[in-house]
Amino acid sequence: MPKRVLIVDDALFMRNTLRDIFSAAGFTVAGEADDGVQAVNLFRELKPDLVTMDIVMPYKSGIDATREIVQLDPSAVVVMCSALGQESLVMEAIEAGATDFIVKPFRGEDVLAVVKKVLGE
Repeated sequence: MPKRVLIVDDALFMRNTLRDIFSAAGFTVAGEADDGVQAVNLFRELKPDLVTMDIVMPYKSGIDATREIVQLDPSAVVVMCSALGQESLVMEAIEAGATDFIVKPFRGEDVLAVVKKVLGE
């Protein structure tokens, strides 16, 4: 059964890019959110195998959303997607419970390498 992914990013372009990468690699995109509040609600509803999480978003940051998701499910796998120069935020995200991170701009093979690593494949 394909792994289910929740894609969280406030930029439609990034969500589309990630959706294309995951779909081409045989993942199921279970849902998409464009802010941290939606991310937590969709995680609760969909229980995906993996969440890709932007850090800077409206209403609730990716760090706060990650913290809530990990409280809901300590085994949740959250991979942060951050722009270059956000290293301190990435460290904060890891402390909040993120499993790993991907730096934007990224290539599809980089995303899949990190995802396979965190999913133990």
